[in-house]
Amino acid sequence: MREKRLVPDFIFESSWEVCNKMGGIYTVLSTRAKTLQEQFPDKLVFVGPDVWQGKENPLFTEDTKMWRPWVKKATEDGLRIRVGRWNIPGKPCVVLVDFQPYFEKKNELYGKAWEDFQVDSLHAYGDYDEASMFSYAAALVVESFYRHKFGKKKQGSPAKVVYQAHEWMTGLGALYIRKHVPEIATIFTTHATSIGRSIAGNGKPLYEYLWTYNGSQMAGELNVEAKHSVERQTAHNVDCFTTVSDVTGNECAELLDKRPDAILPNGFEADFVPVGAAFTKRRREARAKILQVANALTGADFADDTLIVATSGRYEYRNKGIDVFLESAYRSLYDADLQRQVLMLVQVPAWMESPRADLQERLKAGGTYCEPLPDPVVTHNLHEPWNDPVLGFLRSHGMKNDKGSRVKVIFVPCYLDGNDGIFQMPYYDLLIGDDLAAYPSYYEPWGYTPLEAVAFQVPCITTSLSGFGVWACSSLGHDSKLEDGVEVIGRNDYNMQEVSERLSAVIARFSAFDKKTADKVRRNAAKLAEKALWKHFIKYYLEAYDIALQRAQERQKNL
Repeated sequence: MREKRLVPDFIFESSWEVCNKMGGIYTVLSTRAKTLQEQFPDKLVFVGPDVWQGKENPLFTEDTKMWRPWVKKATEDGLRIRVGRWNIPGKPCVVLVDFQPYFEKKNELYGKAWEDFQVDSLHAYGDYDEASMFSYAAALVVESFYRHKFGKKKQGSPAKVVYQAHEWMTGLGALYIRKHVPEIATIFTTHATSIGRSIAGNGKPLYEYLWTYNGSQMAGELNVEAKHSVERQTAHNVDCFTTVSDVTGNECAELLDKRPDAILPNGFEADFVPVGAAFTKRRREARAKILQVANALTGADFADDTLIVATSGRYEYRNKGIDVFLESAYRSLYDADLQRQVLMLVQVPAWMESPRADLQERLKAGGTYCEPLPDPVVTHNLHEPWNDPVLGFLRSHGMKNDKGSRVKVIFVPCYLDGNDGIFQMPYYDLLIGDDLAAYPSYYEPWGYTPLEAVAFQVPCITTSLSGFGVWACSSLGHDSKLEDGVEVIGRNDYNMQEVSERLSAVIARFSAFDKKTADKVRRNAAKLAEKALWKHFIKYYLEAYDIALQRAQERQKNL
């Protein structure tokens, strides 16, 4: 057994979501950055796409003095880059790269990827090209920086450098580094396999038949061959292949034919959560805003003790359990055990056109309303609302938020970034006002939304098919229940109706809690969240760095 792990002298990370807030990977990187920056001060460099050209990126502060000699050399070599700081806790170094110039050599790059690593880009379409050109550009940035800073031979041991690439979208670049800069240790992290997500999203049973699926064959059937190919080949050719949970680890073993070398669970950073009087104040403000919007939209009265239950995340109707959430809302309409009025929010970004002008007028005027607006179930106008699954469910089930209904459902089909035109509050500032959160996912490699909820002392409901749900049970040493802060409902390929019933029953049970019991549940949720802070999880990254560096050193010995 080795006495000491290898620790990197320098770390590069690339992702489409660097300084580009899109989804869960942004949360992974932005909350982890502070912990890594403290351990590797300014030795951590994120590389992201420069998608804000010509506009001010609120997440990025340019620093024209940073690495000036390298920037000059890289620019002379044709790289279009901006360097500076990511405006997140820790303020890590970041390079944004313009990948547009590389489209003209796309076919040449795909040809080389096939020759070198058998990556099949023949059936590429949609976002594959854009992601791949960024991936290649990011790799050129890393190569250029490495050659400039570490390329000259010096006395002593060579620098230990790690390059971590996230998702299939960065696979092409990881393979480029693997071939052209073999001195760098490569790590590839898949947060969800493209083929696993596709199988689940297309209504096929994923879990019972997981061991029978051939990933490449299914990729052809579901038309994701290029994404699957680059993901699979990257997993097989980097120094350390990782994913975020054992749930997805099993999926990788079957669908990518490669078991991960390490599991990197997603943590959270406590800095995002207010404390003491500030927490109480923001919770009160969030509840007031939610109930104000609900009244202005529906014309119904909402008591102060209204039970606010929310779901959120990507708009994957089946995968994220949005269908189950709505079904449980319908069941709750007729649940005699429900002790309080319930307001259920579906907060997922859809094909939103604009905030509703009539709702904006009411909110601007203030006051309390007794009459509903037309279509009082949605806060924003949608493109093609007749094709929207959430609206389709509500209409087919006659759920119109009638005044007499004890359960009302409101669809918030936009990114809650503080500029949505209705709530005008960021997601976290609204999350803190919820009483309960529900994420009855079918496909959820980790599950940031439930982790965020418990971090903000919002008890939540998730399933045994989410990485977070499995972790919660493992962390507690027993099946996690609502009283623990998280209710983990057993879910499989076929028990959607049972999960809906269970979810409805948990909501009813929570509605009967007195304040003392509810507060205890909230405290237990926060205690569980504390176990998932990055200070506890960063050790898994150090293990992955060690694995990658060891393999890179062995490779150098054999060259």
